[in-house]
Amino acid sequence: MTEHETAAARSRGNLLTLEAGEYRAEISTLGATVESLTVGGRDLLVRNPETGPMLFYRGAVIAPWPNRIGDGRYTWDGQELQTPITEVERGNALHGLISFQPFAPATLAEDEVVLRSELYPTTGYPFHLLLTVHHALDPEAGLTTSVTARNIGAADAPFGTCPHPYLVAGPEALDTWTLQVTAGQVLEVTADRLLPTGTADVTPGSEFDFSAGRVIGAQEIDHAFTALARDAQGLWRVTVTAPGGTGVELTAGEECPWLQLHTADRPEPEHHRLGLAVEPMTCPPDAFRSGIDVVRLAPGGEHEASWSIRGW
Repeated sequence: MTEHETAAARSRGNLLTLEAGEYRAEISTLGATVESLTVGGRDLLVRNPETGPMLFYRGAVIAPWPNRIGDGRYTWDGQELQTPITEVERGNALHGLISFQPFAPATLAEDEVVLRSELYPTTGYPFHLLLTVHHALDPEAGLTTSVTARNIGAADAPFGTCPHPYLVAGPEALDTWTLQVTAGQVLEVTADRLLPTGTADVTPGSEFDFSAGRVIGAQEIDHAFTALARDAQGLWRVTVTAPGGTGVELTAGEECPWLQLHTADRPEPEHHRLGLAVEPMTCPPDAFRSGIDVVRLAPGGEHEASWSIRGW
């Protein structure tokens, strides 16, 4: 290297590696993103390209709202607010504000990392939050992520969060994977902008009934679900298995009453249906306009949500 040459900085912040048993995770300091998660060397998530920006929010942590806000416009405590339109083709504000924001490691160990970032007030979200993301690996449970938001501002703040992993059941095509999840209701949306129009019951044998486990096939899914069946610990789970016997499972608790599923249908062949997006959400799409399940964070108040991913 000559005196005029410099090493190129990584496009998405520093990469932190966690290990526990057969699990290995790579976490970026940009957005606290899960860049990769493997078990026994097998990918459980769709990866981003090595260079350039994150694509399609793969592995992102989403806050202070999940999914989208129609027109990017909402009212909070009588104040009309306008956030930037980031889903231009549909005229929506998509996936919050922190996915491309730097996080600083507060603690780092072989099997866990705690990252923090301050979300400063803007004209579209005039609230001041401290966000803490804790990623921890366990040899049996896999990767558990928790997101804690603390309101360090002077006014009540609206808040919601979710992750955005694209699960990979195995090397076979997504159309051959079996999806199992039990949900009582599905959120109906407009075809053009994917904005909610109301909920409908998931009836036995209908297109969104995956309670007994069903091969996805060519079905396109980009819907939110609620009334999720929970176990004795209050957890709901989504399980995706491949014909070869490998699989991946995501679980979440009562703080996430909503679930978004998306088969990652894309016009680009190289990105089309590579994984199944499974997003446990604290509130539904367009919640900042509907008010449904939006967390009200009082000054000094905190909210925590968590989820886990394991594979075999």
